[in-house]
Amino acid sequence: QVRLVESGGGSVQAGDSLRLSCTVFGSDFSPNALVWGWYRQPLGKSRGLVATISNSGGAKYADSVKGRFTIFRDNAKTTAYLQMANLEPEDTADYYCKMTAINPIRDHEYWGQGIEVTVSS
Repeated sequence: QVRLVESGGGSVQAGDSLRLSCTVFGSDFSPNALVWGWYRQPLGKSRGLVATISNSGGAKYADSVKGRFTIFRDNAKTTAYLQMANLEPEDTADYYCKMTAINPIRDHEYWGQGIEVTVSS
């Protein structure tokens, strides 16, 4: 059974940095077929995209995090990371990792359980 395990969240001060990690367990998918994404959901709001990285390494970011957040991957560890710098109180949210296994017939999507990030001013 495929499951994603996130780590690295916590409570920090504005201007601090955090690195979130997301590792997949129980997967038989080729790392080269995986697309990773980080999403976040502030309290009382809907979940939105933060960043994605394609199976070829191309990254995209939400405008609100460009220049501060970096998504990257380690195929050998089947892990995706979200490096967050210069954090702002507006970054406070539950962060979710999403993995999509690209398949010619049907893509498979998996979500992590979510991890809390709190940024105080």
